Amino acid sequence: MSRAEELIARSQSGDKEATQLLVEENSGLIWAVARRFFGRGTEPDDLYQLGCLGFLKAVEGFDLSYGTQFSTYAVPKIAGEIRRFLRDDGAIKVSRSLKEQSAAVKAARNRLTASLGREPSISELSQQTGLSPEEIAMAETATAATESIQKESGEEGFSLENVLSDSESEENMVEKIALRQAIEALPERERLVIQLRYFHALTQQRVAAILNVSQVQVSRIEKKALLQLRELME
Repeated sequence: MSRAEELIARSQSGDKEATQLLVEENSGLIWAVARRFFGRGTEPDDLYQLGCLGFLKAVEGFDLSYGTQFSTYAVPKIAGEIRRFLRDDGAIKVSRSLKEQSAAVKAARNRLTASLGREPSISELSQQTGLSPEEIAMAETATAATESIQKESGEEGFSLENVLSDSESEENMVEKIALRQAIEALPERERLVIQLRYFHALTQQRVAAILNVSQVQVSRIEKKALLQLRELME
């Protein structure tokens, strides 16, 4: 097992130090992908942070038993996270073939989850769909819808915007710039949970896996963060 594979295995087992080492040692790869999107109206540092999120998703979803190089799987995840952000801003359109692949992966994931009683591995998805791991990574990240501050979260049934204001009228809607400033003022853990939940469409379960905590803890952190945001916005 290579050093990278060892770190990935440790990270998937909840070793935060291994996760940090993976990000540090692959920062060049993340920057290399992020540079492809320079000049499209988004700051380089923001592109890098988006790339890091895609990289963490790649670490989480990589199947060590499949035999594919990690970088081959990670690059589409990194690029996909950035593309999704830019696409939602109108800069990039998703091709029909990617949408079809995404639908095939989603259907296969649902079938396998039902039959296996667990989330399928990348190799199982690949076998079911005939797509390579990198194609699966690209399809899953390129067409996922980013949650906006207006969209209701699945678990709680409220929108981020609604919890920040008692009024639902257009005149009292939270300005995006003010909201961004308030989020940036949150403690690091609370800020990360809000970003992953409401701006990157991750479920509480997936956020829990990334942060190596329980779903109950994520729910508590999220509620605490929303209360803090309300106070900051008053």
